[in-house]
Order: sequence, then C-alpha cells, then structure tokens
Amino acid sequence: MANAQTSFGYLLPTREVVMAPGNPDFASMIDLAERAEGHGFDSVWCGDSVLARPRLEALSTLAAIAGRTKRVKLGTAVFLPALRNPVILANEVANLDIISQGRVILGVGIASKTPAVEKEFNACGVSFRHRVSIFEECVTVMRRLWTEPEVTFAGRHFQLDGISLGLHPVQKGGVPIWMAASTEKPQRRMLRIGDGWFPNPTSPETFTQGWQQIEALAKETGTDAGRLHRALYTTLNINEDKATAEREMREFIEGYYNTPFETMARSQSVFTGNVQEARDWLKGFIAVGVQTIVIRFGGPDQSGQLELCGKEVLPAVRG
Repeated sequence: MANAQTSFGYLLPTREVVMAPGNPDFASMIDLAERAEGHGFDSVWCGDSVLARPRLEALSTLAAIAGRTKRVKLGTAVFLPALRNPVILANEVANLDIISQGRVILGVGIASKTPAVEKEFNACGVSFRHRVSIFEECVTVMRRLWTEPEVTFAGRHFQLDGISLGLHPVQKGGVPIWMAASTEKPQRRMLRIGDGWFPNPTSPETFTQGWQQIEALAKETGTDAGRLHRALYTTLNINEDKATAEREMREFIEGYYNTPFETMARSQSVFTGNVQEARDWLKGFIAVGVQTIVIRFGGPDQSGQLELCGKEVLPAVRG
C-alpha cells in the first residue's frame, strides 16, 4: 500500500489534564488540537470514561475543537456506547457531525472487565453483565436512526416504535464506526455492524495475524472484509536518549492505568526510541496495510512530542 494513503491522528491527553492538580486546563486541549492540525496530522482523538478513568467528556470536547479547526477529522478512541441511551447518543453524534461538517469517526469499545469499570456501569444504571448485547443494540440502533427515515426496533434492551431522528449526520451512510475487535467474537460482530478495524497491536506481525483472521471469518460468513477501514492505535515516546524515553513511557503507562508497565506492554502497542526508529516503527505498520495510525504520546511534553513527530517523523514516513 502506498504511503500517501496512510493518515495520522493524535490522541489528546484528556485524561492527563484531569489527573493534574487544580482545574483542568481545557485551553491546552484546544491549543494541542490546533497544533496537531498545523503540524500536518489528519485527525485528533479523545478517549471516553465517566468514572473509571475520569477525563474530559469526549463529544463536547470534540465540538469545541470542531469550531477551532478546519481540516482534521474528529474521533473517539474509544467511546463506550453502552453507557448511553442509543437514541440520545445518535442525536448527539449527528449534531457533532453537523457542527464539524462531516468530520466525525466513532471508535467504540465494550469496556474492559475491571472492578472500576463494573462500578462505573452500575453507577450509570447499565448492566455490566449485559454490556456486550447492550453495545450491539446501541450500535445497530444508531446506524439505523442515521440512515433510515423511520425505525422500529424490538431488542432485548431497547424498543423503538416508528422513531425518526430529527438530526442526521452530514456523512452519507452515517458516522463511521470503528471497533478494536482483537478476538473472534468481536471480529464477527465488527463484520456485521462495524465500518473499521481499530486495534492496539504490539507489532506489525500481530496486526497481520489479526487481519488474516478477519478475512477468514469474512469468507466464512459471506461478508466483505475489504470495506473495513484498517486503523491502529499506538503509544510513542520519541527521544534521542533511549533511557529517558523508556523512563517517561513507564511513568506514563503506570500512572494512566495504575498497572505495571510490563503487563500493559504485553498487550498494547508501545514504542520508545529516536526519530529514525520511530519512522521505522510506523513504516512497519504501513507496510502491512494500515490506513490510519492514531498516535498517543506517552510522556509529559505533549507539544514537544507533537512537534517532533510532525516535523521529523511524519514527512519521512509519508515519503
């Protein structure tokens, strides 16, 4: 695949800004988003959590950014639809797409199985045990509300009788929905109701294995894997001093997840190294067909990393 086809995103530190002492510095998020656009990034992204990992609310943050940017796509990495009512969420996401003139991508997940997340679901009045089937119905209902004049739906969790949404996304066919889908069941679900694959693979080899599995499942189920956008999420710390990069990354990951670095690095895409090594890391994923790479910077100097990546890494990787 040609390098020109790969786009690059920047994940905003909406959790880190809430973890810092004092009131969250929202202006810094707008500044970073504008800088990302200025440095040639193609998209900016926000994570989502209400209680388990408190952070700035994703959709309203992206709405503010939409008003201050012109070109970048606006994505969630990743959003938890099951925590919301799908009719209200479909309306909110459609409104964001209208505000941004069709720039929204919804990266979604079912939420990890941890005590903190279970507590979050309970507090939001959503069954943690049924979160997967709630998620499926949520995504199905949203897509139908965006694309059909009137929706009747009889699900286990949601029932709609002749409902029409007043707001429709600018994007024909609705807002694209991307899923992480790293094992067979979620991959089957993604082939049914998703528009893109959005994993966090530890290496290009892992990405390739996952994609081959998806293609095999598509063949078996008679669905088209080719229509899925292939994206990935990776965490970088670019520094000529390897020891500094590794120390900052360890502190970042352990502070963010409250889990030992080694545990997270076994299941997540994490890179530390110099500019040339960062280029090689990203090129490795491009070579196996990744179309969008969303980068999170694991370290305290977000604007420095953003500038270094935008000036020294992306132009070389784009060829």
